[in-house]
Amino acid sequence: MAMTLRLPAELDARLEALARKRGTSKHALVVESTRILVDLEVKTDLAVEIASDVRTRYAELLRRLEDA
Repeated sequence: MAMTLRLPAELDARLEALARKRGTSKHALVVESTRILVDLEVKTDLAVEIASDVRTRYAELLRRLEDA
């Protein structure tokens, strides 16, 4: 899917420098960065869901441990 990305000049310059340093394109860096961000968000959502489930499932035990 095509997409236009407008970056602030300073960020674009930094991205260009990093692309040159890595010997790749800015496009490849943006794709890689986006993939990392999306994967991180999915993992974070899953961790929050698991923590919420643990908190609910073990609420009584956690209360007793607080009082110990």
